[in-house]
Parts: sequence; structure tokens; C-alpha cells
Amino acid sequence: MMRSGLVYIAAALAEIAGCFAFWSWLRSGRSAWVLAPGVASLVLFAWLLTRVESPVAGRAFAAYGGVYIVASLAWLWAVEGVRPDRADVAGACLCLLGAAVILFGRLVLRTP
Repeated sequence: MMRSGLVYIAAALAEIAGCFAFWSWLRSGRSAWVLAPGVASLVLFAWLLTRVESPVAGRAFAAYGGVYIVASLAWLWAVEGVRPDRADVAGACLCLLGAAVILFGRLVLRTP
């Protein structure tokens, strides 16, 4: 599971960087050249998600959602200079809890 956690973090950074390239081009007036590394980053993101240790894609993608939200708030703070507020942090904690239930719930609840 530790490997999957690292893959999720890497995938989130790749996805956010790729999406931010499009944001920079369309919303911030940057050159269309920022799209080349952005597209490469999105391809890396998709490839990384296939590396997650899960027998089914939908469950891997659902659990990834919580990691993505936390990584997005870290990006907000680190790259955009906006500190997440209490509502952001509370929402991110709820999402991580949901991701943990999706990933580990079957171990506790003994469901298939």
C-alpha cells in the first residue's frame, strides 16, 4: 500500500501540473508552448494511475480523488501563494477519510 500511496502522490502532481498548464494558457495569457509539457504531464498522470495496486480501475480512481484534493490544496499554497483555510482542510480530511475507506474498508468490513 505504501507504493500505491507514492504513485497516487506522483499522479496527483502530474495531473495538477498538466491542468495548470492549460489554466496558464487559457486564463493567464501564457504562450501556447506551455501546453507541450502540460500534455506530457497528463500522459504521465494517466500512466501512473495504471501502476496503482488495485484489481479494478474504478476503485483505484475513486481512492485517488482524495489524494488529488489534498495535493490540489498543497499546490494552491505552494505555487499560487494562497493558504488553504479551515474549510479547505476539513474538506480535505473528509476526502482522505473516504479514500481510506475505499482502499482499506474491505479489510475491516470483509467485503469482496
